[in-house]
Amino acid sequence: MVMALKQFPFLIKALTFPTIPRPATTKPSSPLLRPKPIKPITVKMSSAGWSCKKCTFNNSPTSKSAFKICLTPVSPPHVAISPSSDDESQQWACEACTLLNSFKNSDCVMCGTRAPRPFSDDTSIESELDPLVGSVFLPLRSCKRKAADFDGGGQKGSAELGGGNGLNSSKRLVLSKDFVSSSEHDRLELGGVRALDKAASVTVLKGDVDSPKLASSLKILSYNVWFREDLELRRRMKAIGDLIQLHSPDIICLQEVTPEIFDIFQRSTWWKTYRCNLSSETPSSSAYFCMQLSKLPVKSFSIRPFWNSIMGRELCIAELQIGGNKPLVVATSHLESPCPGPPKWDQMFSKERVVQANEAVNILKENRNVIFAGDMNWDDKLDGQFPLPSGWIDAWAELKAGDNGWTYDTKSNQMLTGNRTLQKRLDRVLCCLRDFSVSSIEMVGKEAIPGLSYIKEKKVRQEVKKLELPVLPSDHYGLLLTLSAK
Repeated sequence: MVMALKQFPFLIKALTFPTIPRPATTKPSSPLLRPKPIKPITVKMSSAGWSCKKCTFNNSPTSKSAFKICLTPVSPPHVAISPSSDDESQQWACEACTLLNSFKNSDCVMCGTRAPRPFSDDTSIESELDPLVGSVFLPLRSCKRKAADFDGGGQKGSAELGGGNGLNSSKRLVLSKDFVSSSEHDRLELGGVRALDKAASVTVLKGDVDSPKLASSLKILSYNVWFREDLELRRRMKAIGDLIQLHSPDIICLQEVTPEIFDIFQRSTWWKTYRCNLSSETPSSSAYFCMQLSKLPVKSFSIRPFWNSIMGRELCIAELQIGGNKPLVVATSHLESPCPGPPKWDQMFSKERVVQANEAVNILKENRNVIFAGDMNWDDKLDGQFPLPSGWIDAWAELKAGDNGWTYDTKSNQMLTGNRTLQKRLDRVLCCLRDFSVSSIEMVGKEAIPGLSYIKEKKVRQEVKKLELPVLPSDHYGLLLTLSAK
């Protein structure tokens, strides 16, 4: 290289970079003096500016090429707001995502949340914000940042909403509070903190959430959604979602949810109005599981595995505070299933089921108001009467004593045609209420999905016949309970 420079002197000039003068510095009078801190830059917010959809920074109208904070390019549909219009110069902050929206927009352009009342032209009751909107919002943060890294000051031994204490010590027993936007398929984690009570094998998620005003009625839906994924899974889950939107239950208890079903539900339009007791990591570690969803603020979620279950069954509990001073505990479970099959055809697991029922009731009975709903797999002839303590009722038996209440019925559910005859009241809603009363209970999901059928092969006398059968949302019917305040 040196020889080349000597032979070709013009290269020296070509490879010489201009000298950049260093700024003049003044030495402090004393070596102990530190340099003066740099003054922060003050950004003057213009009322006629435009806000970044990514970071929500309010930019001046002269910044037209890129956002000042995150340098996101400006998209044509959302360029600066014209300062000449009085209406357009006003902005309102979304209560859900904090984005600054133009006055002319009645809905947030980011998340679709309706504007506060003064900015909305729609004065109907249905246009009111959901009570959960903004109630547990956390500041925006990097999508790559894990929820457990966020320190919100939770106390040790509990998982506070927005806190950062606790470790993921069990893949199956991880709980978080999630909202999922169906429009963008992006998950916004609200906290995601966990705590494990190893002694009791219980995972509890707690949060300080203001109690809503007591509504005239509360609806609780329990539904075994059927984990069979090879039979029109997406159409069936869409039908269950339609039932949820139709009845708008405040609390949902689901059984036989698979990771695929969980994923479908997360992308459904109704999901974002609920909070779930499970994190996105939980489903990957189980073939199927129970799940709870709530529109109402939840004080805590917890999961208690049954010690005698060989099927991984557990008790899921949601603790709520209604109307400020009315506690309500809603629990769900999928008790041990009967599995008759060769060689003995006697694997009914009745003893295990009875033990689990007693264990669940003993855990719940100390609460003032309790709903225990789920797929109990209960057979009164095989298992005896359900172990209800004094003061507890079976909602169906109480309100519809003359109705058999079969939630699994191979005759009325034509999708199950060809199966061995089985008519059982497997699903139940059990209650102990002091501040509420049971108003009604009904079955849902009894109608076939319009225009949908499947082919089922059945062997009859050494001959295989193909049956074209309708498709229902599940092999079980759901139970919808309505409560009213006393």
